[in-house]
Amino acid sequence: MIKVGIIGATGYAGVELIRILLNHPQAELAAVSSVSFEGKAVSEVYPALYGLCDLACCSAQEAIDKSEVVFACVQHGISQEFAAQCVEKNVAFIDLGADFRLMEESDYEQWYGGHYTHQELHSQAVYALPELFRAEIQKARILANPGCYPTSAALGLAPALREGLIEPQGIVIDSKSGVTGSGRSPSETAHFPNCNEAFSPYKIAAHRHTPEIEQTLSTVAGEKLKVVFVPHLLPLNRGIISTMYARLKESVTQAQLRDAYQKAYHTERFVRVLEAGKTANLRNVRCSNYCDISLHIDSRTGTLIVVSALDNMVKGAAGQAVQNMNLLFGLPEDTGLHMIPTCF
Repeated sequence: MIKVGIIGATGYAGVELIRILLNHPQAELAAVSSVSFEGKAVSEVYPALYGLCDLACCSAQEAIDKSEVVFACVQHGISQEFAAQCVEKNVAFIDLGADFRLMEESDYEQWYGGHYTHQELHSQAVYALPELFRAEIQKARILANPGCYPTSAALGLAPALREGLIEPQGIVIDSKSGVTGSGRSPSETAHFPNCNEAFSPYKIAAHRHTPEIEQTLSTVAGEKLKVVFVPHLLPLNRGIISTMYARLKESVTQAQLRDAYQKAYHTERFVRVLEAGKTANLRNVRCSNYCDISLHIDSRTGTLIVVSALDNMVKGAAGQAVQNMNLLFGLPEDTGLHMIPTCF
């Protein structure tokens, strides 16, 4: 059994990890850490876990000491020190925050206002989107679990960019997310009267996931590109749906596009390319590790429209992190992730 520790276990991503790992046949929850609730049983914080996980929240150091792999579910600027401690103790480290996602420190400084405190660790870290970078993930010890919006955008656009079917410049990504994406801490934006029966964009052309999206898509395309990215807040708990617009290269057909996506994903356990005429819907991926993708062409304007839907707490966070752990430890990638989406 793999001994697992979670730092930041009482946030939404952390408790989702607990939910998933309790059903993982090869993982044992060795320790759960929380600054806010240290000493309290995690089932006191989340009564749904009563009798299922009654571990007392401990310190981050204790979680590291007891584990073979540590998941860090903390805000940016904190994970680098935990990663250094894990490397020193030969403990694998999977960061669900932003500290290791960006290759260039200048991007991290610009978008997150911080610095790389352990430069040597960043050269070891791998950006861990399994469907695109599986081989690199299997050889790493520090993994940067992708952000939720970047996962939906990268999976939605990668095949078309890789095969040169769309123009790399001028891509527009319009995404909508449930309120859990903003975390567990109370905020004015996520306050029920403010988000219920409301729908609006936020951080227009200024969201911190923008450089991560551009970095991943540039890697796939083989050239530097920029995107227009506008996120929106949906009045629901879970899910991200992204609608992406890109100009098709001349004479590209629907058949070529479908072939490219089938070639990219036909063996992928968690990416479902929908049949022609169907549209990805949040309802069909809820509480699962799936990303559903639908392809559409506006022939009047020569535009490819890709819709991708995923659960921001699972494929956009905890589920993908467990998928990465499985790769690190040589397990079948879907171990512990056989979650069927809810049907209504």
